[in-house]
Amino acid sequence: MKTFKLYFKIITDNNCPLYERGELLSLSEKSLSCPENKATCLILVREMTGLLFRLLDTDAEPVGKGRVFSCSGCTGLIKFELISEQAAHDAGLIPSQPELDSEAESLLARIRDFPMIKAIPEADLVRVLKRLRRERVHSGATLIRKGQRSCYLYLILSGNMVVSDGSLVIATLSPGEICGEMSYLVSDVAGADVKAITDAEVLSISGDDVSKLLDRIPGLQLYMAKVLAQRLSRANVTRFNTFDACMSGWIPEMPPAELFQIFHMNKKTGVLSLDFPQGMAKVSFREGCVINAHYGEKNNQEAIFAMLGEKEGRYAFSTGLSPDEMRSAEIGDFMMLLMEGIKRVDETGERS
Repeated sequence: MKTFKLYFKIITDNNCPLYERGELLSLSEKSLSCPENKATCLILVREMTGLLFRLLDTDAEPVGKGRVFSCSGCTGLIKFELISEQAAHDAGLIPSQPELDSEAESLLARIRDFPMIKAIPEADLVRVLKRLRRERVHSGATLIRKGQRSCYLYLILSGNMVVSDGSLVIATLSPGEICGEMSYLVSDVAGADVKAITDAEVLSISGDDVSKLLDRIPGLQLYMAKVLAQRLSRANVTRFNTFDACMSGWIPEMPPAELFQIFHMNKKTGVLSLDFPQGMAKVSFREGCVINAHYGEKNNQEAIFAMLGEKEGRYAFSTGLSPDEMRSAEIGDFMMLLMEGIKRVDETGERS
């Protein structure tokens, strides 16, 4: 793959809500960097992606200095001119990099190939390094505790960590992996414990700093999205493997929304029975799709919405459906049902 780093100076700003004339954009074969402390515009990302494909095309005509490009924008128009790196430095658009001492340089060399660090553009690495705090965690110590608020993202430097929910081991983490992202990005509190199983060292970064980095670095956004998807999938599979062995349990330990997602993701076929304080409910799944649901006098979608608001009771699952049920149509798109149901539960909670 071709490697390059190009700099663009914004020369026209007609009511752009994010960027101003005189600010700098930079584009490499891996990332787009927007003006410091400014959010990344998705429309601009689309425009730059088209330019990136042209630059990566070995048969395309070279792009010369002084070439002017434009972004149609959402409420206005910006134009940006390709300038040299030296011109960007001379104009003060590229801030000088803070210097690192020998210890920091040694740390950077050690973590440079970690997946999260590789997602950060070279120009931002030194500043990110300045925000990292090194911590030692002794074997057996808990770094993140389930149910407590987590304000930091952790990058494992050495040693190993285990992610667990009670006696259920969800994952084992090794150097180069991160933890704390589930509680920071998905909810206010941690959903599992993270404990050191050997003496370990971690690098911590505050949630506020993570938010600023995510706003500015599309590559880091993509990395975090992939990690979240992998972690959620792995956690659900692990929980289901344990759950599948007993096929019953308590609602406070496995809320309806989580139960439904697990059956959907694992494409299970059978009937989920739920014993709520207000009465019995049943949901039939065919290869993960909901084909009918009943709760009191409510049926199908309305029954699902009502179940999602329940917080107490027991559940049990039995595999298999009748031939007629195997031919039944779905009652709706699963994710749309789930999202609408959660929205209704949130709205009910706000009114109460």
